[in-house]
Amino acid sequence: MANVFDVLKERGFVAQSTDVDELKDYLSKPSACYIGFDPTADSLHVGSLVPIMALANMQRQGHRPVVLVGGGTGLVGDPSGKTEMRQLLTLEQIACNVEALKKQLSRFLDFGDGKALLVNNADWLVDLRYIEFLRDIGRHFSVNRMLAAESYKIRLETGLNFIEFNYMLLQAYDFYHLAGANECYLQMGGDDQWGNIVAGIELIRRKLQKGAHAITFPLLTTASGAKMGKTAAGAVWLSAERTSPFDFYQYWINTDDRDVARFMKLYTFLPTNEIEAVESLEGQDLNICKSVLAFEITQLAHGRDAALSALEAAGSIFGRRTLPADLIPSSSIPREAKDKVDSVPTTLIGLERLEAGIPAFELFAETTLCVTRSAARRLIEQGGAYVNEDRISGIERRVGVDDLRDGGILLKAGKKKVHRVLVK
Repeated sequence: MANVFDVLKERGFVAQSTDVDELKDYLSKPSACYIGFDPTADSLHVGSLVPIMALANMQRQGHRPVVLVGGGTGLVGDPSGKTEMRQLLTLEQIACNVEALKKQLSRFLDFGDGKALLVNNADWLVDLRYIEFLRDIGRHFSVNRMLAAESYKIRLETGLNFIEFNYMLLQAYDFYHLAGANECYLQMGGDDQWGNIVAGIELIRRKLQKGAHAITFPLLTTASGAKMGKTAAGAVWLSAERTSPFDFYQYWINTDDRDVARFMKLYTFLPTNEIEAVESLEGQDLNICKSVLAFEITQLAHGRDAALSALEAAGSIFGRRTLPADLIPSSSIPREAKDKVDSVPTTLIGLERLEAGIPAFELFAETTLCVTRSAARRLIEQGGAYVNEDRISGIERRVGVDDLRDGGILLKAGKKKVHRVLVK
């Protein structure tokens, strides 16, 4: 079996690492590795998929992922990559978020029989004695070196408070704790975490006289320069309650042509030799690959049934794309997935409102196809708003019962964003 470091490197996960030979030696046998996740919400978003998939690849190669949920550090707030202080949460809020994140991460990782661990650093950070912590841990940190870290330099321009200044010490202590308690000597994270991870390696060397390792991931943007997981409507969440499986699927269908092969390597488990063939494709062939990408990721995040439903719903609206038989044999698609489009985002509207007629710009804002009514007006004026495939020609257009087709009305913003209105 290939060394997992080579697998991660080949698939595009590695931005920086500590000494490669030592790291590969550590990974030559089943070993533990960890990544921290911030419990500031009850769901992770698409921007978290790179670390999640890195852990999933580690597990598939026989290693033991340790998921650290920052219940303790979440009380402080990580300044890395931020221009202002995060809102501080209560222990009760964080506890609820931690439970939600574990359920979400279980889609990607097998936590059964100790194959992966989920730990909460509140268990060892909350009860720390401050004076003892300063004496035993703080004395190993140079303030000059801390201020040289990129995460601190950026915040010094806008103001870094003392609570946030402690964050590097706390994250380093996490690494030190996991090394001692779980024999975990590899931490992974975004490239903006390099300084914090190296601080933990140094603390382990000083306190335990052992070597530790680091891998950081590239901070991803799309080919157009946009931040991963961000759309005009906001973040793309892994929670079905925050972002429907259909909208999640459509986010990946709309991948820039230049990103398809790269995203397949990062966000699926498809063999890299097959993915490399995608780089030479274009047109309809590349569109089929986008469907494969969207289906694979939606299946991981929401399950096979939701992915099939999203696939069929998209096909009923935008036209079908035939996927390779070895990916989705036609016999395996349940009849209900073919016959229903329940995954299309839907809003129920009272019959009396439709009888009176609803201004189209108002309905587009109400269904969240547009962020505001002003944005909806602009969309209509630019010719990008549709009712049942018919372009809205004027701002005065009202949507009413005459627009009902089979009990519903299909609204489209541009060619790719859709919403269905049903009579309540």
